[in-house]
Amino acid sequence: MGTLRMGALTRRRVGMRAADLEYAVLDMETTGLEPREGARIVEIAVVRVRGDGKFVEEFSTLVDPRGPVGGREFHGIGEGDTVGAPTAAQVVPRLTELLSGAVVVGHNLDFEQRFLASELVPAGLPTGQAGLCTLRALRSQVELERYSLPKASHRLSGDWPTGQHTALGDARACAKLLAEMLANAPGELRYGGPAPKRLAVPDPVPGPGGAAGPVRWKPRTASVPGGLPPLSPWRARWRPHELDPLLCGGAFGATDRAIAEMAAHRDTRFRERLAAAAAVTGGLAATAAGGLLLRMAGGNTRDPGHPAGRGDGSPARLLGRIGRSAFGDRPGFTDRRA
Repeated sequence: MGTLRMGALTRRRVGMRAADLEYAVLDMETTGLEPREGARIVEIAVVRVRGDGKFVEEFSTLVDPRGPVGGREFHGIGEGDTVGAPTAAQVVPRLTELLSGAVVVGHNLDFEQRFLASELVPAGLPTGQAGLCTLRALRSQVELERYSLPKASHRLSGDWPTGQHTALGDARACAKLLAEMLANAPGELRYGGPAPKRLAVPDPVPGPGGAAGPVRWKPRTASVPGGLPPLSPWRARWRPHELDPLLCGGAFGATDRAIAEMAAHRDTRFRERLAAAAAVTGGLAATAAGGLLLRMAGGNTRDPGHPAGRGDGSPARLLGRIGRSAFGDRPGFTDRRA
């Protein structure tokens, strides 16, 4: 089983109402891009929100990577900043509390998943929670030139996110983007994926030297009173046919977009043909059944010797005869009133 079980947002009538769920929006700053090349987490943040945009809580802390801190030109964190910060293992119990019962969200969640799997799951983080990537969701639903978190936020709402390249700043921006997507959609968005589950919280991990007691968090960004800023109306062009989120990852260049759009067009035409065929089949079946019922009722009325001519032409009895006409003398089919 993967670290997260990924779902998607859709305008189709499947899954759960997205507005009814809670979301744990996750962001990390790391020493590099690839855990397999030695990159580690140096900052982590979670913003928990409801599907209606109501803020629940937020958390952030620097993390001691127990090694060199690379990537300072991107996140601005130096080796001295992580002194006294908790380790990844010490963050796991608090992180589990924040993810429990929520859909885990990230903008390009594939990136966070790699670090969850490399550092936090081995330290005790439970696996199998529901997941949602807002980058894939946005590409699937909305037509934009660029889909990065700051550029998409500015294009859609007119506001540049604050605190870029800090874990909490980016988590807040992603949470706002998600809430605005749900609020501005042309129709009800639903979450097609596994239901969020309650997670068992691991026991706390002792500090350096086996020291007991509560973990001392080291946030780099202060919490803002009132939670998220007000949601904005979007200046968005929603796709007439949503794309398959599985085709919306990676660089998503011109070729990737064209492939995804062609697949969506084929899928839409296929669904339309299925719906048309179902409508024709249903209409023919209803017409045939109705005609049979009328013929039997008419025939019974004209026959004074038939039980129906003696006042026993009830719908139940007529339907029983239709059943025998349809099923013949098959074993197991009987009209108990015959």
